[in-house]
Amino acid sequence: MAEIENLTLLEESPNETPETQIDGNLLIAQSLFRAGVRVMFGVVGIPVTSLANRAVSLGIRFIAFHNEQSAGYAASAYGYLTGSPGILLTVSGPGCVHGLAGLSNSTINCWPMVMISGSCDQKDIGKGDFQELDQIQAVKPFVKHSVKVTDIKHVPQDVKTVLNQSVFGRPGACYLDVPSDVLHQTVTESVADELLTKSDENEILEGKLGNLEIDKAVSLLRNAKRPLTVIGKGAAFARAEDSLKRFVERTGIPFLPTPMGKGLLPDTHELAATAARSLAIGQCDVAVVVGARLNWLLHFGEPPKWSEDVKFILVDVSKEEVELRKPCVGLLGDAKRVLDRINLEIKDDPFCLGRTHPWIQAITKKSKENVSRMEVQLAKDVVPFNFLTPMRIIRDAILAQGTPAPILVSEGANTMDIGRAVLVQTEPRTRLDAGTWGTMGVGLGYCIAAAVASPDRLVVAVEGDSGFGFSAMEVETLVRYQLPVVVIVFNNGGVYGGDRRNPEEIAGPYKDDPAPTSFVPGAAYHTLIEAFGGKGYLVGTPEELKSALTESFSARKPTVINVTIDPYAGSESGRMQHKN
Repeated sequence: MAEIENLTLLEESPNETPETQIDGNLLIAQSLFRAGVRVMFGVVGIPVTSLANRAVSLGIRFIAFHNEQSAGYAASAYGYLTGSPGILLTVSGPGCVHGLAGLSNSTINCWPMVMISGSCDQKDIGKGDFQELDQIQAVKPFVKHSVKVTDIKHVPQDVKTVLNQSVFGRPGACYLDVPSDVLHQTVTESVADELLTKSDENEILEGKLGNLEIDKAVSLLRNAKRPLTVIGKGAAFARAEDSLKRFVERTGIPFLPTPMGKGLLPDTHELAATAARSLAIGQCDVAVVVGARLNWLLHFGEPPKWSEDVKFILVDVSKEEVELRKPCVGLLGDAKRVLDRINLEIKDDPFCLGRTHPWIQAITKKSKENVSRMEVQLAKDVVPFNFLTPMRIIRDAILAQGTPAPILVSEGANTMDIGRAVLVQTEPRTRLDAGTWGTMGVGLGYCIAAAVASPDRLVVAVEGDSGFGFSAMEVETLVRYQLPVVVIVFNNGGVYGGDRRNPEEIAGPYKDDPAPTSFVPGAAYHTLIEAFGGKGYLVGTPEELKSALTESFSARKPTVINVTIDPYAGSESGRMQHKN
């Protein structure tokens, strides 16, 4: 960078036409565009409005939100769906702080994202400047890497650095801080071109496969009596679906997807163990875990949910994760590339459990029993609605869309948990939910990201009224950009369903206030989108819901369907009451 640092602007002779000047706003936009960025999410204002406008003029689509939190969730989901870092643009100070939700969600879920925030003039740091904040320090717990641009000449390289770091190794969030004085600095067009060219020449970071213990892993699987494949959203990010299909169907090993691993192989696949989850986890003797972490969602890989003597084969891009979990075999690398190596090894000496294998028969039997019990409940038309009746109708309507399958966004308490069991995923990366961090409020941001990333697909959100409330104002964003999103709100009047207090808990000077879990009964959420020109439906019977779904799925226009649910149908969610 030394030669770049020493670039100076030559004085123009009186007879020469002054060379065009490029300011920091345009140079950042050019750097992003040359790196392949074509979409940005965010909220504009001082000092970044010009940056957004410059980006749009170059061909980068800017999706403007009402708050940075939802925009950040959109950027994180966009990174997951596309494999390239989602970009969030925020103003300084509180704008940056609001964006921390998206940064943290991205890093916890291992999705690539870059937040770019304006900040105060460097010369005024410490004086109490407008929206002054040490933003590098503020983002520190939530990012893989952060950079503060101190001079316009550093812009192209700093942009390239955060973009590369967000996808290198285990993906995650990075941060670029741009002081307002840098945004207003200028260089000549020729100097800008030289800076951009120099940045293009820098080597792009690439992950490399470690010393894989492929032979040991395959030997464990070959000799296992009750093997299991666990599929996480890391495998979905790696586009490993074809490799997984070859592995599962070649070996006959049943598979268990995590919530966002659903769809990598169809939920309807004969080797799917989702409906026999407790049996599969509790009795497997060898588990190959592909692109998933042995965290709370998988009971930490520990007894009593898992067998005492289960042997784990852990496929992960993070050396630190492998070292932390101490599996029997750690395979360090991209999920698709590792699976391809395993498939190659098995091909030379194939093995397959087969349908008559006792383990396969046990999984199949338990799955059929559990599915049959669930279908008996789903078949009932319960009015006022419980959760199962409308969920069945929504499931059937989504499946009827065929391919490309709609992208399903789901958040809430009972709504998300029951939806995981009932709604069927048949294609990869078609489910977005609260994820590893259990984040509520992601719904509308995820919907917008999905619609922008996959314009050929319908997007369907199935949300609780509490989850919807976090970002409900973004229905205006759906209408403004005319995105093909249908938001279905399960309205039961509160968190878990309104007032759930025992009589002895209703006491004290504010006992007449609504319960902490209660919302306004019968809230007309469908009218919210109508205020902006979208379509709203209020439904309370199977016929009304079926009609609304048929019309809205066909129209592919911004829609909110307000589904009235019995306020006593739900319960505290997640089978995690012990945490409360």
